[in-house]
Amino acid sequence: MTITSGTRTFGEYLKQWRSRRRLSQLKFSLESGISQKHLSFIEVGRSSPSREMVIHLTECLEIPLRERNTMLLAAGYAPLYPARELDDPTLQPARAAIRLLLKGHEPFPALAVDRHWTMIDANRVIPLLFTGLSDPALLTPPINVLRLSLHPNGLAPHIVNLSEWRMHLLRRLGHQINVTGDEVLMRLMDELQAYPCEVIRETSPQIAHDYSDVFVPMELTTPLGRLSFFSTTTVFGTPLDVTLSELAIESFFPANNETRRILVEIDQQQ
Repeated sequence: MTITSGTRTFGEYLKQWRSRRRLSQLKFSLESGISQKHLSFIEVGRSSPSREMVIHLTECLEIPLRERNTMLLAAGYAPLYPARELDDPTLQPARAAIRLLLKGHEPFPALAVDRHWTMIDANRVIPLLFTGLSDPALLTPPINVLRLSLHPNGLAPHIVNLSEWRMHLLRRLGHQINVTGDEVLMRLMDELQAYPCEVIRETSPQIAHDYSDVFVPMELTTPLGRLSFFSTTTVFGTPLDVTLSELAIESFFPANNETRRILVEIDQQQ
């Protein structure tokens, strides 16, 4: 009999993740190298997988490390991947690497977030973008970056292309939900979708930019001037720790020469 974690069996978890990846039993059996009959027996609980089989199947489905631990428990095995706090001494090299990346990106903004988009670190440029918010409580830790970006009392009133940027963020969040099945992110999605989306009305002439469909910029009005950014995401390449696997660094690059000039001049004055 398959040992359960809570009320769910390993087979139930496996079937759910296979369905989430839009794989039929036949296709997944071919990709994982086991027979469809054996896979079917595992999913319905007629066959108990070995620890090695659990690891193999969860790797084939690219299941997040946190959920792999849950499935190991459901199959009757001890968790394989540790989940240490960021201040754990063994993670200090990784934390130092994050600080190095954030600092090295100056004079442009960069921040680090966890799996729920909570900001865990940022370089000294980030606070410059947060001035003038009508609700300072949004900057009280823990700060959720997506909430701060799209909340009507957050950055949203200052984002010129709010509709476009909002769609971009919600698509990213939707993809993350599809990959992880995280219920906290699902609730966050419901919250963000309920926010109004009112595009800023500027009295000054609009500045046209042709990005040739290369990226979605964030056009932001700030006390420093109008800034335009595109972003990249950096993750750890081969993490074996749950916490590290869920960290991401969001780096913002100037999307035009004016943004670059403004931030470089400010950096030189400091």
